[in-house]
Amino acid sequence: MTTPPPLFDTALARLRLARARRAGYADFLLARVVDDLDDRLGAVLRHFLRALDLGTPTPAAALRLLASGRVDTVLRLAPLAEAGAKAGMADVVADPEVLPLAPALFDLAVSLLALQHVNDLPGALAQLRRTLRPDGLFVGCLLGGRTLTELRQVFGQAESEVEGGVSPRVAPFAEVREMGSLLQRAGFALPVTDVETLTVRYADPFALMRDLRAMGLTNVLTERRRTPLRRATLMRAMALYAERFADSDGRLRATFEILWLSGWAPHASQQTPLKPGSAKTRLADALGTTERNPTGTRT
Repeated sequence: MTTPPPLFDTALARLRLARARRAGYADFLLARVVDDLDDRLGAVLRHFLRALDLGTPTPAAALRLLASGRVDTVLRLAPLAEAGAKAGMADVVADPEVLPLAPALFDLAVSLLALQHVNDLPGALAQLRRTLRPDGLFVGCLLGGRTLTELRQVFGQAESEVEGGVSPRVAPFAEVREMGSLLQRAGFALPVTDVETLTVRYADPFALMRDLRAMGLTNVLTERRRTPLRRATLMRAMALYAERFADSDGRLRATFEILWLSGWAPHASQQTPLKPGSAKTRLADALGTTERNPTGTRT
């Protein structure tokens, strides 16, 4: 059997991120999820000796962990080399799909806005789980399936109208219903997933495209179209965007869906569900109601 080609060109993704960092990284989305990570960890009454930051585009998450006082040291597996040493933090350039780490090293692992460009997400999550000590915690987020739905719709229609076909331009992001089962398959206990939808408004579609370039989020699909975008297609897409997704004040909406994931490395102290039939008290008694069997008679 032949191995299917990878969905994402990960080398190109790193080059695009490097270009964005040199030109001035647009950090508004990352800043928001770093704040959310801080809030989520604030509900965990635990101190973490050693944390792993897997692939977050900048050191912002690692620096927030150290500043919070909840973490002693952070190892950052970074997509790009960083200049300058920071107390309590070490940077290593690494591929999130091939973790150069021994098992059970960390009490905490985080990853913000990085895993959406991983070709083998189940494999990356399984490796991540193995790096955690028993009862270690993973909290992360990635872009979800409704991200840039507006841009996907208008480019699809514009290409169909102007060129008679559609090429892949926006990545097929993960869906929340898939992520809980992926965490379980990777060996996490007590998996939790939730969704946050952010709407960012722009004066025009070109401002959105400039922000995507400044976040390193332009097209890195392996099967992306290699020829330049036709001007007629671009202008038709921009016109459709303004027609369909403008608010009353003329500003345009862009959706970013954030999928949050969390799970624990298994440990004997964690809660486990009871076996079916092992309950010692009837639900009807606990609720103070009368139980009826399928025939309608009381029991």
